[in-house]
Amino acid sequence: MHRTTESESLYNELESQNISDILQWMNEEDKKVSQVIESILPDIERFVEAALPKLQNGGRMFYLGSGTSGRLGVVDASELPPTFGVAFEKVIGIIAGGDTAIRKAVEGAEDDTQQGWKDLEKWKISKNDVVIGIAASGTTPYVIGALKKCRENNIITGCITCNQSAPLIEHADFPIVAVVGPEFITGSTRLKAGTAQKLILNMISTSLMIKLGHIKGNKMVDMQLSNAKLIDRGTRMIMAETGKDYEECKGLLLKHGSVRKAVDNYLM
Repeated sequence: MHRTTESESLYNELESQNISDILQWMNEEDKKVSQVIESILPDIERFVEAALPKLQNGGRMFYLGSGTSGRLGVVDASELPPTFGVAFEKVIGIIAGGDTAIRKAVEGAEDDTQQGWKDLEKWKISKNDVVIGIAASGTTPYVIGALKKCRENNIITGCITCNQSAPLIEHADFPIVAVVGPEFITGSTRLKAGTAQKLILNMISTSLMIKLGHIKGNKMVDMQLSNAKLIDRGTRMIMAETGKDYEECKGLLLKHGSVRKAVDNYLM
C-alpha cells in the first residue's frame, strides 16, 4: 500500500532556510487542506446523517485513535459539554494508552489489535452507539481492531484517514478519506493530516449538536456558565431576546443556569 502520509516532502534542506520561507511554505501547504475537505463533504454528510438518529435516540458517539489522532478526538469531545451543554458521556474520546497518552506517548499502545475494543467495552458500547476511528495512516492496529469488532456487533462505524485504500477503510461503514498530500516535514502527520482531522471533527460534532437542538439561531443557548466571559456573553444574549437591562438579565441567567432556560422562563 502506498502511504501518501509517508511521501517525501516537497521541500528540502529546511534547516538552512530562513524563517520567512518556512512559514510561507507551511501556509501554502495548509491552504490545500480546505480544498481537499471541500471535495469530500458528501462523505462527511453521509456519516452525520447516519449518526444523528442514534444520538437522537439516546445513543453516544465515540472517537477512537492513537497519538495525534487520538488527542484530536479527545479535544473535540471534551469541548462539546461546555459549548453545547451536553453530558460528557454523549461524545466520548478514547486514546490508545489511556489519559496518560494525552500528554506523553505510551509505547506500543497503538499496536494492540484487541485493546481498542476492550476500551469501548468499558463504556458498555452497544448497537445504539456510533464509533469513529481516527488514524492519519489508516493502518493503526488499535483502531482497526476496534472497528472490526464494532461491525461484528452491528455498531455503525466511520473513519477519518488521510491515505487512499488504507486498511481502516475496509472496516468503516462511512469512510472519510482526506488525502492532503505529503507533509511539510516528511511523515509528520501532526501537520496537514492533523489539521484535516480537526476540521472534519469540527464539522461532524457541530452539525450534530445543531441538529440535536443545542443552538438557537446561531447562539450557544445551552453553553455552560464556566467563567465570567461566558456569563457576560449569556447575559447579552438574554438582553437581545428580552430587551431588559444587563443586571436583570444576568440575574435571570444565574437563576436558571442557561440562556435557553432564562429566556423560556421569562417569556412564560
